[in-house]
Amino acid sequence: MPVGENRDVTRQERKAEVFRRLHDGEAFLMPNPWDAGSARVLEALGFEALATTSSGFAFTLGRLDGEATPDEVAAHVSALDAAVEVPISVDLENGYGPAPGDAAGAIVRAAAAGAVGGSIEDWDREGRLYEPGHAAERIAAAVEAARGLGFPFTLTARAENHLRGNPDLDDTIARLRSFEEAGADVLYAPGLRAAEEIRAVCEAVARPVNVLVLPGMSVTEVVAAGARRLSVGGGFAWAAVRALADAGRALREGDPSATASRPPLEEWLGR
Repeated sequence: MPVGENRDVTRQERKAEVFRRLHDGEAFLMPNPWDAGSARVLEALGFEALATTSSGFAFTLGRLDGEATPDEVAAHVSALDAAVEVPISVDLENGYGPAPGDAAGAIVRAAAAGAVGGSIEDWDREGRLYEPGHAAERIAAAVEAARGLGFPFTLTARAENHLRGNPDLDDTIARLRSFEEAGADVLYAPGLRAAEEIRAVCEAVARPVNVLVLPGMSVTEVVAAGARRLSVGGGFAWAAVRALADAGRALREGDPSATASRPPLEEWLGR
């Protein structure tokens, strides 16, 4: 039964509608928490939607990116969803397998955990980009799974070539166009850095484009180039880890001054 008919609307459906409407308005920032506490802080700071970071979450397990299991990711998503009232989108990597059915299953699993959006990429952990036709088939399967959920799950399709040794903008655009034709709601090519590249991608497709903002990039310029959604990947997690490492080194040298920090936890974590 579609959302809006005479029945109770679930919390997940409300989040899904909010998330979908965000993509219809002005460009928005969607930062990436790595645990429930960081999600609560970002929500308290006023961000309207959040996305997981596969690398940041793997770090919380003491592992490298790509080494978290689907069960662990699902539990992570449930924890974040329960912690905040804003929508959660999930970095689902390649869907945890090369087959179209793997990508579809990852979407269903993420939705069952509470997510209202998720991304599927065209990079396999075995060390290869999927052939374009196969990559598009995987997105089509993920789209079909998303459309069968009963609420507007926002599916993001990622072209990874700029991060994987093939920074060919024509290839990026061709892949994103094929993902758009397969039904993806949002398109994403992490690794774009120049405003001209971002503008070329945004002008080549009709769907909203997510851009990974990196040090040295200007949020204002990225938005002006056409990006509708901006995320930071593992950037916030690594900023926190660097602060921890710097404080740890200082402590070993006899300086505990970094432990003087007293963040306003009641303000951030209180309801």
